[in-house]
Amino acid sequence: MAENKVKTASTRDGFGEGLVELGKENKNIVVLSADLTDSTRAAWFKKQFPERFFGLGVAEQDMFGTAAGFALMGKIPFACTFGVFASGRAWDQIRVSIAYMNLNVKIAGTHGGISVGPDGATHQAIEEIALMRIIPNMTIVVPADALEAKRATIQAAKLKGPVYLRLGRSGVPVVTKEADFFKIGKANTLREGRDLSIFACGQMVSEALSACDILAKEGIKTRVINLHTPKPIDKDVIIKAAFETGAIVTAEEHTVMGGLGSAISEVVSQACPVPMKMVGVRDRFGVSGEPDELFKYFGLTASDIVKAAHEVLQMKKK
Repeated sequence: MAENKVKTASTRDGFGEGLVELGKENKNIVVLSADLTDSTRAAWFKKQFPERFFGLGVAEQDMFGTAAGFALMGKIPFACTFGVFASGRAWDQIRVSIAYMNLNVKIAGTHGGISVGPDGATHQAIEEIALMRIIPNMTIVVPADALEAKRATIQAAKLKGPVYLRLGRSGVPVVTKEADFFKIGKANTLREGRDLSIFACGQMVSEALSACDILAKEGIKTRVINLHTPKPIDKDVIIKAAFETGAIVTAEEHTVMGGLGSAISEVVSQACPVPMKMVGVRDRFGVSGEPDELFKYFGLTASDIVKAAHEVLQMKKK
C-alpha cells in the first residue's frame, strides 16, 4: 500500500464516531448488531446509549428484519455486521424486507475488501458493492478515510431510504479534511489534470493520490477523483472527465466485475466512450495475509495504478 506521512485510522472508527454523534442529536437513532458489536464499533454507541442498542446474536437475517420493523415505526436503525454477512447471508432480507419498501434502514458492512487480512477469503468481502448496487432504492457509500466515514454516517441518517456503508478494518491514511466538500452522491475532484483521470473509492483513493505523484514526475498530469458514492453515481463528473482527459483508470478494493469500474464504464460507454483500465480484484477469492502483502499480491498498489495509466495512455494515442 502507499506510504503516506499522514494520520491513519480505520473507516470503521469514523463510523463509530459518527454513530455516537448521531445518538446525541437524534433520539430516533437505534443501533442493531449481529454479535460483532466491538468489531463494527457499534460498541461505542452501546456504551453511551444502551437503551437504544439491540444485540441480535449470530442472526443477521433476523437483524435486518428487526431493522425493517424499527423503520416502519419511525426509527432510524443502523444495522451493523461484517460486509460479507450483510451482502451474502442476508441479501434476500435486505432486498425484500428493506429495499422493496424503500425503508429508512442504514446498513454498516465493515471489514470490506482484502485488507481484512489474515481472516482470509471467507471474511474478505470483495463482492458487496456489486451485490448492493443491483438492488433498487439502495444508496452505496465507500468512504476514503475515517473522517469521510464519519461524515457519511451522519449524512446517511438524514437520507430517506436504505443506505449501505462499506467500511474497512485496517488503518488507512486520512486524505480528506474537515473543510472539504462532502455530499453523498457527489464525487470530489482531489487533483486536476488533463492527460487522464483516475477514479477511486475507499482505501484506493490514497493509492490513486500516490500514483498521481509518481506520474507527475514523468510529466503526466492526472486528475484524481474520489468517487465515494458508487450509487447514485455522479454522472456529470464522470462524463466531464471523459471529455476533458480522454482516458480513465478506475481503482477499487473489490472485484472488477460489478463494482466501481463497472458502474463508471456503464456511464462512459453510453455518453463518451474513451479508453479505460480497471484496477481491482480479478475474478477470484481472497487469501490470507497481511494487508500490505495482499495489496501487492492482488495488484492494488499505486504502482499498479501507474502501470494501468501507462497502458490507457497508449490506448488513447491509437
